[in-house]
Amino acid sequence: MADEPTGGNAGERHTGEEPWQWSEETWRGHVEQVRAGASLTPPAWPGGARVAVALSFDSDHETPALRDGETRPGKLAQGEYGSRVAAPKILRLLERHSAPATFFMPAVSALLHPEEARSYTAAGHETAIHGWIHERNMQLPPDAERELQLRSADTLERVTGTRPVGIRTPSWDFSDHTLRITREMGLLYDSSLMADDDPYELLADGEPTGIVEIPVEWIRDDAPYFMMERYAGLRPYTPPRSVLTIWRDEFDQAYREGGVFQLTCHPHFIGHRSRLVVLAQLLDHITAHPGVWFATHADIARYVAERAGLPANPCHAPAATAAGSSAPSPRPAVHEGQSR
Repeated sequence: MADEPTGGNAGERHTGEEPWQWSEETWRGHVEQVRAGASLTPPAWPGGARVAVALSFDSDHETPALRDGETRPGKLAQGEYGSRVAAPKILRLLERHSAPATFFMPAVSALLHPEEARSYTAAGHETAIHGWIHERNMQLPPDAERELQLRSADTLERVTGTRPVGIRTPSWDFSDHTLRITREMGLLYDSSLMADDDPYELLADGEPTGIVEIPVEWIRDDAPYFMMERYAGLRPYTPPRSVLTIWRDEFDQAYREGGVFQLTCHPHFIGHRSRLVVLAQLLDHITAHPGVWFATHADIARYVAERAGLPANPCHAPAATAAGSSAPSPRPAVHEGQSR
């Protein structure tokens, strides 16, 4: 789950001055630290598909509560629902539509629910990094952020048998060190930022990094519509069927443009009965269109990186299981659909 924006910036480039006092070098330095580079939208998608669909699920479960020191059963039970009830329903729904997806899973979630994590890989889906305990990486010292990111990758590999090649930061933001750590790890892609609708290359202080960004957006995230905090003013005011209209419009425009439709859901939000029907109807709508390529985030990142000639990295190769065999092949992904 991504937290609501805090509006703060703990970047080390701050000078102690008010923003209106900053020199051009200072404000440019903040802006250019992590920036969007070349667009990576290819002229065509595999199999002649007209649109790429990147479904993702942030399997946070109990970790946001644990991160905040909330250890009472009530809050933890809400997260447990995501693993106990929602995740199996989501897997069945994806299987029905032959739709591979990416599950961004905090390492503590994978340790609490190892069979769930392994079920993603066994079904041909991707599991990717989403922090250790859904920590706010922007607030961590550099060494702690690095250690947790590496530990998270190691844990997911140990639990699932597959080394992750992508990351979504727990709070959809970078510290001054996140991109450097991600480059050090040789990751293929990030999916935390919002500079485009479609994939692009990340720049670090104006220099290409070879890392693909598969952008997210609050519009295409279930949390802003469905999140609730009992002791705060946060309440879900948007009816689920209205969310369906928004997401359907987002897909339709991506289809017209030949781009990527990326969606982020959380099992403990979207997995409830009145909300899962929204996801089911959205998938029905998508698969009714001819030429839809359902792909994991890694599949899309590899495809656009190869066609753009981005530098190869050993981490970019298809991952192998711990036993040395190939990871499960994704299901057929290009849907012919029906005439409308």
